[in-house]
Amino acid sequence: MSASSFRNVALIAHVDHGKTTLVDAMLGFTGVFADHETRVDRVMDSTDQERERGITILAKAASVEWNGVRINLVDTPGHADFGGEVERALTLVDGVLLLVDAAEGPMPQTRYVLSKALARGLPAVVVVNKVDRSDARSEAVVDEVYQLFFDLDAADEHIEFPIISTVAREGRAIDGIGLPEATADLAPLLDAIVATIPEPAGDPDAPLQALVTNLDASDYLGRLAIGRVVAGTMRAGEQVALCHSNEEEPPLKRRLTTLLGFAGLERIPVEERVAGDLFVLAGFPEVEIGDTIADPADPQPLPRLSVDEPVIRMTFGVNTSPLAGREGKYLTSRQIKDRLDREVLGNVSIRIGATASPEIIEVAGRGELQLAVLIESMRREGFELQVSRPEVIIREIDGSPHEPLERAVVDIPDQYVGTVTQAAAPRKGTVTDLRPGEGGRTIVTLEAPARGLIGFRSLLMTATRGTALIHQHHAGWRPWAGELPHRIGGAITSGDKGTATAFALDNLQKRGELFIEPGTEVYEGMVIGEAARAEEMTVNPTKGKQLTNIRTHASDEAIKLKPARVHTLESAIEWIADDELVEVTPQAVRVRKRFLTESDRRRERNRAKSA
Repeated sequence: MSASSFRNVALIAHVDHGKTTLVDAMLGFTGVFADHETRVDRVMDSTDQERERGITILAKAASVEWNGVRINLVDTPGHADFGGEVERALTLVDGVLLLVDAAEGPMPQTRYVLSKALARGLPAVVVVNKVDRSDARSEAVVDEVYQLFFDLDAADEHIEFPIISTVAREGRAIDGIGLPEATADLAPLLDAIVATIPEPAGDPDAPLQALVTNLDASDYLGRLAIGRVVAGTMRAGEQVALCHSNEEEPPLKRRLTTLLGFAGLERIPVEERVAGDLFVLAGFPEVEIGDTIADPADPQPLPRLSVDEPVIRMTFGVNTSPLAGREGKYLTSRQIKDRLDREVLGNVSIRIGATASPEIIEVAGRGELQLAVLIESMRREGFELQVSRPEVIIREIDGSPHEPLERAVVDIPDQYVGTVTQAAAPRKGTVTDLRPGEGGRTIVTLEAPARGLIGFRSLLMTATRGTALIHQHHAGWRPWAGELPHRIGGAITSGDKGTATAFALDNLQKRGELFIEPGTEVYEGMVIGEAARAEEMTVNPTKGKQLTNIRTHASDEAIKLKPARVHTLESAIEWIADDELVEVTPQAVRVRKRFLTESDRRRERNRAKSA
């Protein structure tokens, strides 16, 4: 197939603006789903966490046929924490579909992903989605999109983009601004892709150069390398050279036995892939992201992929609690290290490093959500581990320490505007924009140190009774802002081992908020609640009621316990202090002290004071 018979396009947008739903509609309209097949919503969100969280985490590819042209579609994440996936996906394509919600308009991640696309010189087709919303304001949104292109210093040819209005959920589209007819289909969108997205460049007769941008695995074929042929033609059965990141190593030369291409949602065997096309190949277990598949006669490596550096780090260690080893299959530091090594191979925005202890590994990423997704994946695979509170990575700029700056856009009901500003102030947050939204809501934009916004999401959701929408992204670096407040109350820590009793918890709930319920197994050093005051306390949650022959009305009253605050993985990571850890197992999330005994904690405090 020549380069003129296919197009490569990525779908980019802010969270929940409809990328994955639009891919579903395109696959359905072009006949990828057979009549007898059961349709699955958001078919490209194939992992459990993607479907549960309702977000795209990994960039994925599929293809559709339209009027004799194969269109390779790459669905990308919309959350800033997975920006590495977006950057990697953009190396595969020659243009983008920029989706914008017809009511919300351009949002923080819209700016981020568009800036990455414009930096690569990629033309765009602007898709105004959800135009059937009752609060849709399509014309104003298009004006905001034009302004966004101007703000990002887009070239003139990039500002002359086609506009398509869609109702992706129903597979309807129309040229320009408007509401598609009930009988409309996606033909206008597919026509715009073929007309606007350029044919892939590259000489199919040149020496082979192909860039590996992603990895996958098959039970039958082993490790799979996914990428794009930049120059030349890749043919099954011919010898190729693998150029590693270590330039001192000679290229690895091997015959290419398995070559696959995208067809719908499947990968099918193909004889060749020409310059500009996407490929999947097997037979190179040594391959890593950023490697080049080259001509063995003259192996010339391509520039390696580069993505934004991590800004948050935390430690992953062996679970050392008294309850360790009861639920997990993978418990040792070697198993944890091997799993993280595999993650780094397929995730270009994750970094790992050694610490002073061989049983503890430092893991750095783009944000809390990215690291929480990794931890959740590991616990579902059967790992037990303990993780620390996230901390920001400090960078020296002009001789002074700088920390990451985050920009947060908060969409809230009008009555909670004061709540947001009051919550942001002690975190060194500054409101930079405040504008009315739709339906009695206000959009507040603020900037704050990244560490100041750790836990901000859960605080806001509680304060606004779950009505807030918040989106964050990296906004550069700022001078170190000094100490910031964390949580209000101190930890209520168990000083005993056993089973928590209702009698003991009834007395303790008067002193703070509990994390456990009667019957929970506890151990010394396990954090079971948050005190009402800043002082920490060590208690006995296993204490039972003394049996006597004296009966009083007061003592025989039924015990009434308030509902416990059950921590999720994310809320636990946000809540803990520097001297605490989150114990993660396949069935439980617990908070604990680094040093389990009171004497060890006292000794550590004295050591820290004298240091």
